[in-house]
Amino acid sequence: MSVLLKLALGMDWISTKLSKIAGLAVLAAALISAGNAVTRYGLDLSSNAWLEIQWYLFGTTVMLGAPLVLKLNEHVRVDIIYGKLRGHKPVFVDLFGLIFFLLPVMALLTWLTAPFFWNMFVTKEMSGNIGGLIRWPAGLLLPLGFGAMFLQGLAEIIKRVAYLSGHYEMTTHYEKPVQ
Repeated sequence: MSVLLKLALGMDWISTKLSKIAGLAVLAAALISAGNAVTRYGLDLSSNAWLEIQWYLFGTTVMLGAPLVLKLNEHVRVDIIYGKLRGHKPVFVDLFGLIFFLLPVMALLTWLTAPFFWNMFVTKEMSGNIGGLIRWPAGLLLPLGFGAMFLQGLAEIIKRVAYLSGHYEMTTHYEKPVQ
């Protein structure tokens, strides 16, 4: 169990590092968006590349930030059921969801998007817009993000099994989001 737990904590570290990139992508997108607005409306200059890079950065934010959301246990769940569970029951519900929903979907999406990215990379696919960007960096985000979510899902399973067997301390406190 200790080797698996070390691997799980290693994935936690990777997810944290990926989230730093996601955070920088948010900042870059905001700055580029503001700069694009100033040049477009103030100087009457624009480029499709500036618009497309914002979408790439948004994709970076979502795909590289999602594993940290899972690690922090802040992902979406059915509050009406989950919020009423006590003791180890929430951990069992998490395990069920991770094993039967998250892992199969993330594995499938990783498997489907890897050839999609590879085709973009090999063919040097470009945007159809005048002045647009190459597309493979955006395509790379798909298998990378889905693969990272899959690995973080495995890490969460390992941590929950270790918790249930008394080898790992984790908080099972759940606070329903205020909306």
